[in-house]
Amino acid sequence: MKTQISPRPSVAVVAFDLISPFHLSVPCVVFGETHPSCPPFDFKVCSLEAGMLRTSAGFDLSVLHGLSALRCADIVIIPSWRDPDEKPPVQLLDALNAAHVRGAKVVGLCLGAYVLAEAGLLDRRSATTHWAYAKDFKSRYPKVELNADVLYVEDRGIVTSAGTAAAIDCCLHLLRQQCGSDVANRVARRLVVPPFRQGGQAQFIEQPIPETNANSRLAGLFDWVLQNLHESHSVESMASRALMSRRTFTRQFKQLTGTSFLTWLQNARLAFAQRLLETTDVPIEVIADKAGFGSVESLRLHFKRHMGISPSEWRRQFRS
Repeated sequence: MKTQISPRPSVAVVAFDLISPFHLSVPCVVFGETHPSCPPFDFKVCSLEAGMLRTSAGFDLSVLHGLSALRCADIVIIPSWRDPDEKPPVQLLDALNAAHVRGAKVVGLCLGAYVLAEAGLLDRRSATTHWAYAKDFKSRYPKVELNADVLYVEDRGIVTSAGTAAAIDCCLHLLRQQCGSDVANRVARRLVVPPFRQGGQAQFIEQPIPETNANSRLAGLFDWVLQNLHESHSVESMASRALMSRRTFTRQFKQLTGTSFLTWLQNARLAFAQRLLETTDVPIEVIADKAGFGSVESLRLHFKRHMGISPSEWRRQFRS
């Protein structure tokens, strides 16, 4: 039986002893606070463990709700886990499976993916977790299609995110689904984070960025390209604009972003097209031109390849 999403969607976050305050705070600030033009969420923090819960930062929490909060939640969130080597309690695993069976969306942030994997919810599904635990996760859960190069992934009602700050990206994604991109964008601005962060964990895997004048030039270049996506751009033209050789530009850009310029440009164009599809009635032909795809056919090809659906279907999904 599929759960009907109410005008006030319910969100249950599972806290536990020795929880990281940061991981708990992310879903709390995204779903536990009121946002203009969005119905307030029926938000609960719950726990299997009775009494005060210790945090990893040295202070305690008083949690009022038990796991019964998971029985009617539209979204169930496991905000990390205290120890990948510790098997979660059977009561928690059973409650997660029951929530999934009745149609709730089940989310594992960071190491919370271990909990979902132990529950069997990630078998034959795409998932991600913190990059530092990717090798261990793959060896423990060979049935899971782990992708350690993304910030978050959703597969048939099960959502997982990469490490730490990627939980913000994941929760904003869930907020966009419930309240639309306009609300999610406003929340992102209030949190002083990008509403949609392109790229993946490869940007953050022990890849220090040297402080050079070249990087400051590239930072300004990003802003200029984003304001001129409709124009034609190439590695050669960007290198010239940054006053670099092609080789130096390519190396510095990869060092700064973790990806190539052309991949970054394509992702930026897709993100811009997404925003226009979600927030405006601009014809798709005009969006293709404004985003720099050149033709509707090109936009459809790239959108289908990266999003799994056509631009018109994406617009209908958010407008509904």
